[in-house]
Amino acid sequence: MYRIAEPRLGGLRIQEWHRRARFAIGLLILVLLGSSVGLVLLDRSDAPLTTKMFTALWDAVNLVTTLGDFSDFNTDQKVFMLVAMLATVVVAGYALRQLAGMLSGDDVMVFWENRAMEHKLETLNNHIVVCPFSPVGQLVAARLLDAGATVLVLDSDAKRAEKASGLGYMVILGDQTSFDDVLERARLDTARALFVTGADPNSNLEITLVAHTLNPALKIVVSGENELRRLLLLRAGASTVIDENDIVASAMVRESDARQAQHRP
Repeated sequence: MYRIAEPRLGGLRIQEWHRRARFAIGLLILVLLGSSVGLVLLDRSDAPLTTKMFTALWDAVNLVTTLGDFSDFNTDQKVFMLVAMLATVVVAGYALRQLAGMLSGDDVMVFWENRAMEHKLETLNNHIVVCPFSPVGQLVAARLLDAGATVLVLDSDAKRAEKASGLGYMVILGDQTSFDDVLERARLDTARALFVTGADPNSNLEITLVAHTLNPALKIVVSGENELRRLLLLRAGASTVIDENDIVASAMVRESDARQAQHRP
């Protein structure tokens, strides 16, 4: 699910984690360099300086990475290594304490989910958009999915959006104040059709108008409750306006006629 109003805290947490990670790595590098320099200065052997530097670096890397493969030390070097080991433990403990758990919060999960959905939306093509996931929208989406269509659900209600996501639909969630952004994210420029299935006629009219503005060639199917509303929706860019009341009335009349025909001699 893609959330238009993504919590900024997730991105801020990741930025802070990166900052702390860089700081922790910097401390470990300082321990590595300090250990190397100290071991070279305390090396009393007659080995060439380059050999001393390489041996010191080898021992320092083993210290930081805890591999444990050290060369022989004199007494001064052993004392120094004890101090360096203590510093390594302190730095490693600090790093674990600062970094552990920062990337496991819900806000971080939302951030990564949005990033993954962005990639999917960028490549979305020939899909059908259902807006919103109302009772009618759920039926429409299910039948479209059964027919093999790629369905994208748009909604401003978090519970309905979560339900749609749980059923396997791609979902964009945004509140009423940001619904223009929702429609822009829905890739209406590459969509095959838009089904407007809300119960609010004013919201349906607004969605139809914005969608038609974004893609004048888009097929828009929307419900209208009377003749005036049908004309308004058609002028707003609807391709087909379905009168739900007329459909119900026709179905009831057909059912009545069928029952009368069954009882005729």
